[in-house]
Amino acid sequence: MEIRQVAVPTETLAPVGSTNAYVVGREDAVLVDPAARTDELDRVVENRDVSHVLVTHAHPDHVGAFAHYAEVCNATVWARAGREHRFEDATGVVADSTFCDGTEIGGLDVMETPGHAPDHVALAADGAMLTGDVVVSSGSVVVGDDEGDVRAYLTSLRRLYARNPDRLYPGHGPVIENPRAEIERLLAHRLDREATILAAVRAGATTLDEVLDAAYDKDLSGVRDLARRTAAAHLDKLAVESKVDWDGERVRPTEEA
Repeated sequence: MEIRQVAVPTETLAPVGSTNAYVVGREDAVLVDPAARTDELDRVVENRDVSHVLVTHAHPDHVGAFAHYAEVCNATVWARAGREHRFEDATGVVADSTFCDGTEIGGLDVMETPGHAPDHVALAADGAMLTGDVVVSSGSVVVGDDEGDVRAYLTSLRRLYARNPDRLYPGHGPVIENPRAEIERLLAHRLDREATILAAVRAGATTLDEVLDAAYDKDLSGVRDLARRTAAAHLDKLAVESKVDWDGERVRPTEEA
């Protein structure tokens, strides 16, 4: 199955400054994550019979040109089942149909992969996977306490690992040719971050800022708010697992921890 990647400029937290749009197939083709309109994406779309358009998740840096391409392609608009209002608010478009785990769309199979966002999905295309923001080739994925879920994100990474795809087509950056190695790297990063946060709490940190100062061994200038969201999401996970008591403001280790 032909997969065409088109990087389009976006305002994104990712270091590359662009989001990847994908057109999969030529007949009954699927357009995924049309984040912005560019001449190149126009040409790719014009040379294919795009019948379906969807997003891996409804973050602003993935939906910017969704309404335009849905109209010019006269394509079926798909949204995550149960998240239609979120999708409509982000895109300004009402979905024609909905998908869930296992839905087949133009030869792509949907796999629910929440964690980075509650509506996030990946898409299987033969031996490859379009992974949105679940996997990146450098750095790490944002999983913040505003709408992220660390437990769900780790599960999504492990589900991808179990599928053992040949390559990954991420939402940002180049194609990933060594999927399992990158997934292992991201899993290790998350678990290492969690261990440093739990160690900080056990050492006496009681506020989020104290946790940050103890758990991060780098200058957080310019990214402190992002680090706060990430650390809070990890504390949410640790609280669910009864390893800390955390009320959103103060934290302490549980007796079991």
